Amino acid sequence: MASVVIGMARQALKIFSLAAATSGVYLYGNKYVDPNDFGIIRVGRAIATRELVPYGGVFQTAVITYDYLTSLRGVPHGSEEYDYVKSQVHLRSAERLRDLCCANRGTFIKVGQHLGALDYLLPEEYTYTLKVLHSQAPQSSMQEIKQVIQEDLGKEIKELFVSFEDTPLGAASLAQVHKAVLQDGRTVAVKVQHPKVQAQSSKDILLMEVLLLIVKQIFPDFEFMWLVEEAKKNLPLELDFLNEGRNAEQVAHMLKHFDFLKVPRIFWELSTRRVLFMEFMEGGQVNDRAYMERNGIDVNELSRNLGKLYSEMIFVNGFVHCDPHPGNVLVKKCPVTGKAHIILLDHGLYQVLTEKFRLDYCRLWQSLIKADMKQVQKYSQRLGAGDLYPLFACMLTARSWASVSRGIDRSPVTANEDVEIRTNAAAYLPQITQLLNNVPRQMLLLLKTNDLLRGIESALHTRASASSFLNMSRCCIRAISRYQRSRTDSLYRKAQISFTEALSLWQINLYELYLRLKGSQLGNWVVPSFPVTASASLQQEGKSWRKELSSLCNAPSAGSVAALHKSDAERLYTQDLTPVYRDYFYSWKQTSS
Repeated sequence: MASVVIGMARQALKIFSLAAATSGVYLYGNKYVDPNDFGIIRVGRAIATRELVPYGGVFQTAVITYDYLTSLRGVPHGSEEYDYVKSQVHLRSAERLRDLCCANRGTFIKVGQHLGALDYLLPEEYTYTLKVLHSQAPQSSMQEIKQVIQEDLGKEIKELFVSFEDTPLGAASLAQVHKAVLQDGRTVAVKVQHPKVQAQSSKDILLMEVLLLIVKQIFPDFEFMWLVEEAKKNLPLELDFLNEGRNAEQVAHMLKHFDFLKVPRIFWELSTRRVLFMEFMEGGQVNDRAYMERNGIDVNELSRNLGKLYSEMIFVNGFVHCDPHPGNVLVKKCPVTGKAHIILLDHGLYQVLTEKFRLDYCRLWQSLIKADMKQVQKYSQRLGAGDLYPLFACMLTARSWASVSRGIDRSPVTANEDVEIRTNAAAYLPQITQLLNNVPRQMLLLLKTNDLLRGIESALHTRASASSFLNMSRCCIRAISRYQRSRTDSLYRKAQISFTEALSLWQINLYELYLRLKGSQLGNWVVPSFPVTASASLQQEGKSWRKELSSLCNAPSAGSVAALHKSDAERLYTQDLTPVYRDYFYSWKQTSS
């Protein structure tokens, strides 16, 4: 053990020398020297609390490594004592990592936030501890804020504003937001970039890249270079607030048909690359269930609407807001209509999906909802999962393979299943890291987005509701139909595609009505007869499998499931029927029995 720690110390010394040589020293233009401005100081911090966690796949320091090695030595594996000690080491290590991110700020916090969203990969102690980086990031001083505004706008705060609140509404990794009132009386939210983040970001990314390369030498299973690759690509875009303003306007236009969505208006005449002026909007955080109860907001409707937004972004438009953590999604009840408005903030990071990727992703989710394992395998492999497609399906859905195989809309998520997923994540860390390196880069931000949205659903207790899958199905059908129409010049074929689309959407609406009836008192006597009524409707549609179902149902002793030959019933249930009719067919079999 001692030789391992000594070896890591030697590696740390090498990395310290290399990073110090490449980072150098720079001074900021405000005439004083901040220790944080010295590349060697930031390197020193990273070495002192150096990053990596062998168990969870996160950064750790030599201190963290030593803690794991010594604390768990001699404790019987699999015992209650082992689980308790391991949890305590996880918590201490996560806190050290959080403190490192807060000390170095900027890019380190951004990566820490990303790690905090990896619920499918990291122990709960890490994700819970790192999630505070979303809302409790270090703040810049008012002196620094005034300096940035003066440099970018050429005016003092008192010249621009009637009032400017010193305490920020929120602080994030790259910027913080203040409430202010302009000279013309408009109330605005002013987003101001932390003053040194531009200059430090390139050095931080270089430092993380070198550290990760060394870490990989120590822990060969560690495959997280994609974190640095994503930071290299996305950080310049996030640091340009004019780009954020353009994204905000694009998504507001793209989703204007959702009257519950509010996106703050941008005041272009005052905005720069480092200072963004927006319409001021306020509300409760989307994961604050107590706020919802106090204000009479229906959490199920809220969850459905959030699902609609993201399904539309991902499957239909391929333009996806990739940072939906609770601080960026606010909710406020409209005093006029009584409906809840969703306020979408922070538009710096969007993922633009290619058409091929978007359509494959559509078909993969359709297959997951239908529990069509052959299609799940096909489209997972097209998205780079290879033979690891079962693991990929579990990561996408955050469900066990047993639940995926049965159908993710058939059973709610249980606490035991969550524990099983986390346990398997630890056991399959090498395969998970391999998978993350193989899938297209577009998939990485979607995985992060999925995890953040699932966290919101968990907080609202609406996770894996049937309505979310219905909304996804609608968007997938619309996206694929639109693509198919664009690929043909035949008016007849276009009409055929549109008719099939309308029919499929009607089926989903019918099933949604069925679910609502099932949950109501009226449904106690309506629902048992629903499948027979639906069967009559199906007979009129003219599809071959519908005719076959109708003929089977009209056979002698038609009221009994025994009238259905087992092979015919299984084939109809598992292959031919759409998800909508599979479900009511299943219910019919149960009631008939």
